[in-house]
Amino acid sequence: MADVSPPTGTGPLAKREARLAWGLLLPTITAVALVVVLPLLAIFWISIKPVKLADLRPPEVVLREDIRGDDDAVGDLANIRYRLRNSSQEQPITGVTLSDTVPDGLRVVTLDARCTLDGRALACDLGDWEPGFRENLMIPVEIEQPYLDNALRPQDTPAQTTGTSSNVLTNGTFTLENFTRIFSGDEFVEVLLVTLFYTVFGTVGALLVGLFGALLLNKSFKGQGILRGLYLFPYVAPVIAVAFAWLILFDPFSGSANALLLQMGVTSEAINFFGERPLALIMVTVFEIWRYFPLSFLFILARMQSIDTDMYEAADMDGASPFQQFWYLSVPQLLGILSVLFLLRFIWTFNKFDDIFLLTGGNAGTRTLTVNVYEQAFAISNIGAGAAVAVVIFGCLLAFSIFFLKYISREEGL
Repeated sequence: MADVSPPTGTGPLAKREARLAWGLLLPTITAVALVVVLPLLAIFWISIKPVKLADLRPPEVVLREDIRGDDDAVGDLANIRYRLRNSSQEQPITGVTLSDTVPDGLRVVTLDARCTLDGRALACDLGDWEPGFRENLMIPVEIEQPYLDNALRPQDTPAQTTGTSSNVLTNGTFTLENFTRIFSGDEFVEVLLVTLFYTVFGTVGALLVGLFGALLLNKSFKGQGILRGLYLFPYVAPVIAVAFAWLILFDPFSGSANALLLQMGVTSEAINFFGERPLALIMVTVFEIWRYFPLSFLFILARMQSIDTDMYEAADMDGASPFQQFWYLSVPQLLGILSVLFLLRFIWTFNKFDDIFLLTGGNAGTRTLTVNVYEQAFAISNIGAGAAVAVVIFGCLLAFSIFFLKYISREEGL
């Protein structure tokens, strides 16, 4: 009998197909590496470097050139002044040199010992500079007629400077101080707990509200399309617009919410919803739920409408209540999409920055890890510490994703 076993995939055709497949995937792999992998590696690199915000610009020689003194008549004496400084307050610059062309009509009277003059080419060796070093180099000159005729001033021919410096971003200096700064004290624990509260309750709340909205709109009725469009408003509206709308609505002095509560006698004084602990954290979590439940609503509704209605008709004939139909028929069918939504919303909410920053700026006990990244990197100009917090965020999300995909999704049959 002839051998009809399937090909093993090691023949010339299979290898050629594999090469073609890798060739087609190469642009995608390259794009992912450029967009995702390289910035991630850069964050890891910066997290172990003592980098401040000012260090992002390499140390350089800053030069300003002008002429000082009388230069209106032949025989006047003046000075070509070079004001130089080291732009870095922490890094030295070695082998600093200056080169310039003296304008025609300026006769150099005396020359600094560090400088040489070849024709009109001026060259100065200024040596090594300490961090923040400043230098005023004066070159005395006498005014001659060609200088008055051509109207060419020293600053019109910019001088050139050179020097060697160590860039903290690329040198071999490493430190764990960034991570030590983060984990020392109780501040990190507080920020982590706030992040977990905001993420867990914001994620679960968005799923529950989205599920409730999907149950309401799973039946056909007049005006269903308009109501679905209104459900999507929080998600599609610009975040800065809705954030400021919430701030105005819950303002303790002129907000409608406080006015209503006072008139109803619920409270005797205005409530600072976004300025008091722990109310501010609850409010930003409620805002997160309100703003992002439409995404869950859309996915859950689409899944519910794909469920076979024959099961519900059979259950209804058997006397099952609406709650029993939902719990024993709908929920098992929705577990898959709910698991995916929970994973995605958890990651997105954990990384959320703009909502909290617009509402509270991280004040009143609402500082999350992402807000901490901003404060470390820009508020106190410590880029390395900000990158270290970003690495911690990456580690937390990676651990959660592995745990979720390994254990929870397996139970859901994903």
